[in-house]
Amino acid sequence: MLQEIRIRGLGVIDDAQLDLGPGLTVVTGETGAGKTMVLTGLNLLMGGRADGGAVRTGASRAVVEGRLLVDPDGPVAARAAEAGAELDDDELLLGRTVLAGGRSRAHVGGRGAPAGLLAELAEHLVAVHGQSEQQRLLRQSRQRLALDRFAGTPVADPLAEYTTRYERLRVVDAELTDVTTRARERAQEADLLRFGLSEIERIDPQPGEDIAMRAEEERLAHADALRAAAETAHRALSADETGPGEIDVLTLLGSARQTLEQERGHDTHLAALTDRLAEATYMLGDIAADLASYASGVDTDPARLAEVQERRAALSDLARKYGAEPGTEDEADSSEVDAVLAWADRGSRRLLELDGDDERVTALAAERETLRAELGEYADQITAARLAAAERFSEAVGAELSALAMPHARVMVDVRPRGELGPHGADEVEILFAAHNGSAPRPLDKGASGGELSRLMLAIEVVFAGADPVPTFVFDEVDAGVGGKAAVEVGRRLAALARHAQVLVVTHLPQVAAFADQHLTVIKADDGRVTSSDVQTLDDAGRVRELSRMLAGQEDSASARAHAEELLEAAAASKNGHPKVPARRTSAGRAAPAGANVAGFSQ
Repeated sequence: MLQEIRIRGLGVIDDAQLDLGPGLTVVTGETGAGKTMVLTGLNLLMGGRADGGAVRTGASRAVVEGRLLVDPDGPVAARAAEAGAELDDDELLLGRTVLAGGRSRAHVGGRGAPAGLLAELAEHLVAVHGQSEQQRLLRQSRQRLALDRFAGTPVADPLAEYTTRYERLRVVDAELTDVTTRARERAQEADLLRFGLSEIERIDPQPGEDIAMRAEEERLAHADALRAAAETAHRALSADETGPGEIDVLTLLGSARQTLEQERGHDTHLAALTDRLAEATYMLGDIAADLASYASGVDTDPARLAEVQERRAALSDLARKYGAEPGTEDEADSSEVDAVLAWADRGSRRLLELDGDDERVTALAAERETLRAELGEYADQITAARLAAAERFSEAVGAELSALAMPHARVMVDVRPRGELGPHGADEVEILFAAHNGSAPRPLDKGASGGELSRLMLAIEVVFAGADPVPTFVFDEVDAGVGGKAAVEVGRRLAALARHAQVLVVTHLPQVAAFADQHLTVIKADDGRVTSSDVQTLDDAGRVRELSRMLAGQEDSASARAHAEELLEAAAASKNGHPKVPARRTSAGRAAPAGANVAGFSQ
C-alpha cells in the first residue's frame, strides 16, 4: 500500500507531499492546478518513461519518492531483496530522479536500480485504470487479456499448460520444416562427410604422426653427415689408433689423473679436484661409447626415406582438406594430423545425425500429433472457462450499468472460434455493447456514444478491478462525461471497492469526491512570474469549501456549502449503510472483491 509520495520540481509542482492511507483517496483541484503532475509522478515512481520536458522550469531535476508498506513474504519484497534492496519495518522506499536533459535514475530500498525494476515491482503494487487504459481496452487483444484475468485460475492454469505446449509445437514444426525442406542439402552434406571419412580411414593417420614423420625424414636425409660427425667426435675422444703427434682426449685425461693421484694425499683440495677429473673421465668415456653406437646405428636406407616422404605427402594432403584453417595453428608445435582426427570425430557424429533424419522425422511427427491433441484438450478447457467467465462478466457489467443510469444497456462477451489454434487458445474474444433493447450488440468503439462509453468503461473497470491481485488501484478521471445521479453511483462503487483495497482517484466530480475517506486538493499559486502547486490534505471544513468550489465555483456561497454538506452527509450514510462486499481469494491468497459479486456494488 502507498503510504507517502513526495514530488519536487515536476511540472508546476515545486514541492508537494501526499500522505496516503487505506480506503478511498480523491485528488481534486482547479483545471491546470497540477492534478496530472500527481499522476505523472506516480507513473515515474512505477517505472514509467522519463521526459526531461516535465522538469519544472528553472529546475535541474525532478525527484519523486515513495514509501510503501509491503508484505515481507510477498513477491515485491522477494524481488527487491534479490536486487539488493532493504526493507525498513516492512516499508520499501522507491525513488526516481529525472534530469532536465531527459536522463533518469531509479532507487529501490536505498540501492541504485534500473527503471525496469520499478516497472516490474509496479505489476504487483498498482493497477492504473484511466483514459489511456480505456483506449487499450478497445483493442480485442486487450479484451481477451482482461477476460482471462477476470476468469482467474480456471483459465490461467490450462492456459499455462497450453502455452508451454504451443511453444514446443512451434519448435517441432520448425525442425520438421528444416529437415524436410533441406533434405537435398543434407544428403549432399552426408555424401561429402562419407567421402572425407573414408579417405581418412584409408590413410589411417595416428595422433602426432606428422611430427614423428617430419623428424624421421630429417634424420634419413642427413644420415651420412650425421654418421661422419659422430665418428669424428668419437675418434677425438677415444681413438683406437692415432696419427703422429695426435693424442685423444681420454688418453690426455688419464695422464692428468695419474699425475694428480700421486700427490693427492698431500692436500684435500687437490684430492677433490682429482675426484672431479675422474668423474669427467668416466662421463666422456660413456659419451665416446654412445657416439660409436650412434654412428653404427645411423640408417642410410634410401627406400625408407622415400617411404617416409610419401607418407608425409599423404598426411599433408589430409591436413590441407580436413585440418585446421590456415593460420589457426602453430605448425612448429602442433600436429596437423590431430586436427584431421578432430574433424573426423565431428564428422562421424554429424553423419550419424544426418543418417538419422528419417527416424527424427518420424519422432518429430509423432510428437507433433501428441502436442496437437493435448493443445486441443487444453483449448477446450480454456474455451469453456472463458464462456463461463463471459457470462458472469456480462451480468456484472450489466448490473453496474443499470446503477449508472443505463438500465437497458447490455454488454456481452463474444467468445468465438478463430478457426485454428493460436498462441492463446482457439478463441477470439470481443466485448460487444448495445445501448438499449432495440439495438444489436456492436464493438465498444462503435456501439457507444462518448458519455455512454465513459460510463461503460467505468463499469468494466470496476468489474475488472475486482480481479486484479494488487493492493492499490488508481483511477484517472474515468468518470469523465458522467454527472448527476450516475456520478453518485460512481462514487458509491469506488467507495465499495476501497473497502478491500487502497483506491486513489483523480476526479472533477463533487459527487465522487464526497465518498472519499481522504481528500487531497492541488492548490495553484501564481505570483505573476512562477506558477507552483502544492497538495493539501483537507479537513472537514476544507472538504466543504472544496466541494462548494466544485459544485458552483464559489467556495463561500451559502447554497453551495449547503449542497456540499448534503453531499457529504449522503455519502457518509451510504457508506455506513452499504452492505458488505463479499470477498474472494486471489491466486496470491489475499482477500479481494469478486468481479462478479454485483451486490457488493449495488445500492
